[in-house]
This record gives sequence, structure tokens and C-alpha cells, in this order.
Amino acid sequence: MIVAALAMSLAGGALAGKANTWSIKADIIEACSCSMFCECYFNMHPEGMMCEFDNAFSVAEGHMGDVDFSGKKFWLSGDLGSDFTKGMKHGIVTFEPGTTKEQKGAIGFVLGKVYPVKWAEMNMDEAKMTWERTGDKGHATLDGHGEVNLEAVPGANGKPIVINNLKYFGADTNNGFELAYSNHHYKGFGMDYTHEHRNGFFIHIEATGAMPEAGK
Repeated sequence: MIVAALAMSLAGGALAGKANTWSIKADIIEACSCSMFCECYFNMHPEGMMCEFDNAFSVAEGHMGDVDFSGKKFWLSGDLGSDFTKGMKHGIVTFEPGTTKEQKGAIGFVLGKVYPVKWAEMNMDEAKMTWERTGDKGHATLDGHGEVNLEAVPGANGKPIVINNLKYFGADTNNGFELAYSNHHYKGFGMDYTHEHRNGFFIHIEATGAMPEAGK
């Protein structure tokens, strides 16, 4: 989730690389303020007047042109707003320390492909992060600014409930939405929210595409 212009300004010379593709393979610990399951994946509005979210990414493989960001973590926070036909309300992308300007630009560019939406406001930040999944539980932290705890919801067979054949925004493929109840919070850039026992899930996404031609 990032404004295209912001991503392109950060990318700078990365677009001039020799490689002509971009791609991402990432695992996401995702949580929002909606009830289980988030109706934003089916409607043009959230459950209430907002969908406040925290999405913690752990990238297995990722690149844009010659810029590689494999192994990086980043975090998306914000509020989708109340009417998606008018665009999304406010997003914040936080990078971990040590992420170069070129890597930030590459991540921003790829996020613009995974989340092909427009934002009324977009901010950037930098903070230490942790990301961990152990069995049916997930935990991610954002250096005091945010935190997500997930616990998978067991199905009739005792294994986590998984929603398959549901598209994840602009990603090419995913391994299914592994449902989990979430406790999460975030504070920064005018946002300050805390939600307990709300929607969440684990998901692995993959996406790839061709680089834009110079000047486009």
C-alpha cells in the first residue's frame, strides 16, 4: 500500500537497472479492526466507518530491476476509510533500519503493484521490527509504535481454517487466508488505535511483472 508517486520518487535510479522485471514473495501477519472475516475483500466499504490495519511483511525474495530487497521486513499501518470508491484514507509504510533509499523505492514500487489503490495521505517511517510465527501463533512488533498478535482459528479437524480461491489485492497467487484472531495496535502520524479479538490472518503472497519503460 503506497502512493505510486512516492514510490517512484524513492526509486530514483533503480528504474534504470538492467533487469527488466520486478517480483516479491512474502509472508504477511495481517490484522484489522473488522470482525472475522474482513468484508473489505468483498465490498466497497468496511464493516463500520473504518478499517484500521497493521500488516507486517517478511520478504523471502524480492527485487525491482537490479535492486534486491530479499530478507527485508516492512510494516503497513493505517485506515482504509469508509468508502473505497473514493480511494483509501491514510497509509503509513515503515521500513526497518538499514534499508537503503533504493530498497525503499523498490519496495514502494512493488507495493504499488500488490495494492493498486489510491491514498488520500501516505507517510513513511523507519523503526526496528520483529516478525515471528510459531505454529498457530504470530507476533510482530514495531519498536513501541505497533504490535500484532495472531492466533489461528481451528476448524472442525483441529487445523487452522483456510479460505482458498480468494484473491489478495493485486498479488498473482497466495496460499490461502489462514484465519486468526488478532490483537493489534499502532500509534503514529495522527493515528492511534487498539483492537482486540478482531480479524486477522496469515498469508503468503507472490507477484511478478515487467518493469515500466523509461519515462513511463
